[in-house]
Amino acid sequence: MKRLVVGLSLLVLALALPLVALGDVTVGSGGGTPGTSLNFTLVGTNPLFSRGMNAALAVYDHYVYIGNRTDGSDTCGIGDPRRGVVPCPHPHPGILIADIADPTNPTVVGEIGSPYAGQVGITTRELRVWPQKKLLMVMTFRCSSVIHACPLGNDTTFPFDIKFFDLTDPVHPAFISSYVPTSVAGQQVKPHEMFLWVDPKNPDRALLWLSTPFSGTHSDNSARPQLMVVDISAVPSGGAAREVAEGNWNQFFPGSANQANYDFDLALHSMTPSFDGTRTYLAYLRGGFGVLDTSKVANDQVPAGTVESLNDNLLTPVPFPTWGTGPHCDGHTAAGCAESHSAVPLPGRPFALTIDEVYGSFTTPSFGWPWGWARLWNIAQPRRPHIIGQYKLLQNTSAYTPAPGENEFNSYSSHNPTVLRNLIFDSWHSGGEQAIDVSDPGSPVQAGWFSPTPLAAVANEDPALSRGPNKVVVWSFPIIRDGLIYVIDIRNGLYVLRYTGPHADEAAGISFLEGNSNLGDAGRLAKSAAP
Repeated sequence: MKRLVVGLSLLVLALALPLVALGDVTVGSGGGTPGTSLNFTLVGTNPLFSRGMNAALAVYDHYVYIGNRTDGSDTCGIGDPRRGVVPCPHPHPGILIADIADPTNPTVVGEIGSPYAGQVGITTRELRVWPQKKLLMVMTFRCSSVIHACPLGNDTTFPFDIKFFDLTDPVHPAFISSYVPTSVAGQQVKPHEMFLWVDPKNPDRALLWLSTPFSGTHSDNSARPQLMVVDISAVPSGGAAREVAEGNWNQFFPGSANQANYDFDLALHSMTPSFDGTRTYLAYLRGGFGVLDTSKVANDQVPAGTVESLNDNLLTPVPFPTWGTGPHCDGHTAAGCAESHSAVPLPGRPFALTIDEVYGSFTTPSFGWPWGWARLWNIAQPRRPHIIGQYKLLQNTSAYTPAPGENEFNSYSSHNPTVLRNLIFDSWHSGGEQAIDVSDPGSPVQAGWFSPTPLAAVANEDPALSRGPNKVVVWSFPIIRDGLIYVIDIRNGLYVLRYTGPHADEAAGISFLEGNSNLGDAGRLAKSAAP
């Protein structure tokens, strides 16, 4: 497919103007005060040794596996009162294993440690489980000396990979193999997010969608992927993972050869394929929201031994729809600026959710208040997706004035969502776990929240997210298992919740659902008829 050369006038418009109507805004008043809740019941909790810096969770049988944002070093994070003191250990730096057979009393029963986890300079931030194959996968990569309390290094000293473990003995996972994402051109590329997709037509076939974001010099090189799709079907039996598709769309954005036009932030952060895998919804940081045709990949039509290029498979024209002040932000304002973190379709309905994640100004001067929030889109025409509604907390509005330290070191920002037909559970950092009623997606409404009572102290305070006055950082994709919601607070540990608000029957009827795979009830929800 040929693409038109973009003229100067279009470039100026693309860099200066919002490209979509922003839709109506609704505001949830609750969640920003620690130790409060509405329409949630706390079932069980575990502080995870008060270690702080907890990361993603994954569930297998009656066990939860919890990764670590930091590492196995004794490095004090920026802002840690122990900074300069040696040693400054990170306790229990591995992947913790908690028994949730009794959800009122989740109990740590094991830990995956060195040499596979708890390494120096390397985080175990992302975890998934393919339960039918008893396969645990762990994404590892270099953690930051600024925001993760890790030592200085690079991707050579602290390499990245995806490690696979056999869960036949779930308390003592056995290492199988590792995979370093490598493009068709032979370049090793660091992953950031992953989505586990098991083929609905073939339960023995599983693919990982991997975002491999890169926004530096030459990021518009079409041979350096922003997205990879990797077949892991052979891994449980000792075979190798293999790449089947990749794509990069930076080169199609106006002015992308000069990344300053996009604040050096034009990259694919994450992606969500539809249940059947034929469409992939792209969260493109400063680039906005787009839809990609991945039907050839989903339908297993990529010839063996080849890697499909997805570069010309976009359904949404470039530049993607964006919002607020457009792709360049001199300062974060009430209008906002695209920092597209997640893009997720609502199951069985022609709508999608996007969320922006914005840290405090400690990380980037243009970050901070009003942080990031959620947007609902009509995607009936994927070539013309448009915003129909927005959802904010009070802290995301001009009615709120940040307390001393909040603007710098807290984030009242949306983060990882798990989506049902009429409900969204969104881990909203300092806003707690948010329940959002989207029965009318043009007018999303707060249906409840849970903000935990913070621990008195933790071993490793998050340098960027909990140094301010709010000590809540709800972070992970919520996992719904047998009607209960399992979620991780970076600082405060594991929480098991029961939702009791509007549409509670939807959550109560879930056997298994998570926001980063198509497992469990995802198929049933996707087949639901639209209202």
